Amino acid sequence: MSDTKTLYTANVHVTGGRDGAARSSDGRLDLTLSVPGGPGQGTNPEQLFAAGWSACFEGAMAHAARAKGIALPRDLAIDAEVSLRQGEDGYSLGARLTVRAPGLDADVARQLIDTAHRTCPYSKAIKGNIDAVVTLA
Repeated sequence: MSDTKTLYTANVHVTGGRDGAARSSDGRLDLTLSVPGGPGQGTNPEQLFAAGWSACFEGAMAHAARAKGIALPRDLAIDAEVSLRQGEDGYSLGARLTVRAPGLDADVARQLIDTAHRTCPYSKAIKGNIDAVVTLA
């Protein structure tokens, strides 16, 4: 038996796939989906993953910083790139996070990034599954 406690469960209903729509059960997410690079006006799963991973990662960095008594810069920012790829074995993803922590010592920032990459649920989920790189700018 697992001692894992569920803190939150997102419920989203999607129709139409990459050319469809997504709506959460609480109505906070209600958007149109479009194929990446296509003519539609909606977002796509790669953009949604990039937003989710970078937001979660920044939260993991904040948690690591609090544990060490370090104040993160107010203008900390994370740029996320998620690439849809196609190879001999089909489709895959590649991902890159670029962390910008102005005014924070580079060694300290790197320690926080490393800790966040070990603890962020998104980073854990993709570990060994997609090519992912996290860098400090």
